Order: sequence, then structure tokens, then C-alpha cells
Amino acid sequence: MLLFALFFALPLLGMALNNGLGRTPQMGWNSWNHFHCGINEQLIMETIDAVHSSGLHDAGYEYVNLDDCWQSARFPNKTIMPDPKAFPHGLMPLISHAHSLNIKFGVYSDAGSKTCAGRPGSLGFETVDATTYASWGVDYLKYDNCNADHSKPEERYPVMRDALNKTGHPIFFSMCEWYVLHSSD
Repeated sequence: MLLFALFFALPLLGMALNNGLGRTPQMGWNSWNHFHCGINEQLIMETIDAVHSSGLHDAGYEYVNLDDCWQSARFPNKTIMPDPKAFPHGLMPLISHAHSLNIKFGVYSDAGSKTCAGRPGSLGFETVDATTYASWGVDYLKYDNCNADHSKPEERYPVMRDALNKTGHPIFFSMCEWYVLHSSD
């Protein structure tokens, strides 16, 4: 069985980036399945504390990830703006708190002009967003495929991958692909 698994896994190793990330499965908490757009600063702070105090972190859960709806608009300089009602202090206090407990912090974006929930996406802003996430200390990016420009994900996703890698800050890149034929454009 092990030989069978290695036979199929070894060719994939050549496709991975040699950046030290993704060597083990990513375990953590994501806001979407339970809360959808009902997220806010207090909920995420409490979640970070719960992941730490409940023993989940000791069991290998290393990420707390904000899914869709944390962002609201773009500043005039085109950087992404956290929703000021839900996150009045921005994301930096949450990221700093997570890191103080040795927990990694992730955010969500989209390879389209808007996220699946209609918030600002990263299409055309990949370098700006990657640089912003790196400057905040983000450790994980879930990248969705809604509201795309009808180009293939194989063309759009590498743009963000490369922008993240150019920052020099390690950010795990998690691609969420709804298939081109079933894209929610």
C-alpha cells in the first residue's frame, strides 16, 4: 500500500514549490461553515483563545482562518480594507494575538473581481494584496474562484502564487476551485 501511495505521490512533489510550506496537512479552524458572514473581532479573538486553551493547538491545529466577509472595500491606495464594523481595529490585533500564542492566522480572498459573498476580490490586485497580507503577518491564504473574468484558474492562480512568493513572507496558498464549468460568475 505504501509503495502504491508513493508511486502516485512522487510525481506531484515536482509540482510543489520548494518554500518549506505544505509538508504536512494544514489543520485549523475556518469561520465559513458555521458563521458564514457573521464574523467579527470578538468572535475571532475568542476563537483564537479557544483553539489555544482547549488543547486543539497542542493536537496540531495551528491555523485560525477568516473566510469570506472580513473585507469591505479598498482604500484609495488600493489596499484591501477590513470591514470597519466587524473589525474596528483591523486585523493586526488578531494576528498579533494569534502569533503570541504560536497560532498561525489566515485570510480569504478570491481570484475574481469579487468574493463569493460579493466583497472585493483580488483580480488585478494580486501584488497589492500579497504585499498587504505579508506586511500584516498573514500565514495562510484561502483563494476562491468566484466572479472570475472567464479565464481559466490555471492562468489566474499562478499570479497570486507568484505575488505571495515574491513577498519573502511564508504564506500557505490554499486554492479553492469550483471548476470553470461550475464557476459562480
